[in-house]
Amino acid sequence: MTNTIESRLTELGITLPEVAAPVAAYIPAQQTGNLIFTSGQLPMRDGALMATGILGVDIEIDEAYACARQCALNALAAIKAIVGDLDRVVRIVKVTGYVASHPTFTNQPAVVNGASELLAEIFGPSAAHARSSIGMAVLPLNAPVEIELLVEVA
Repeated sequence: MTNTIESRLTELGITLPEVAAPVAAYIPAQQTGNLIFTSGQLPMRDGALMATGILGVDIEIDEAYACARQCALNALAAIKAIVGDLDRVVRIVKVTGYVASHPTFTNQPAVVNGASELLAEIFGPSAAHARSSIGMAVLPLNAPVEIELLVEVA
């Protein structure tokens, strides 16, 4: 059987990272039945945050968009650690994005698009999902964005 998601990742020049180590008392993802819930994933790359700060003060949308993409990759790594093969993902059910934002910043959806658009590139039509983009005063470790995924697996 051909691993189509792995092939798609290679085609896109994407390598899944190692599962990011939790920063507190939780696990990266949990499966119940045919659903996998990821914990909130920060934009960790090679053991460090890609960026820190608050949207509308310290960081621009483009940089936070790239952070949201990394968060989604970290979530996919956590999912793969459970199922072993991302071809088992039937659909992306929901994306929840938390964006550290100044009270006057109102473009959280543009940031979370980093995760949503990456998932669409990888999974195609099965990546169509429900979504929330929520502004927060601050996030763990001063991260600009945190992403959670809910996926259905076969």
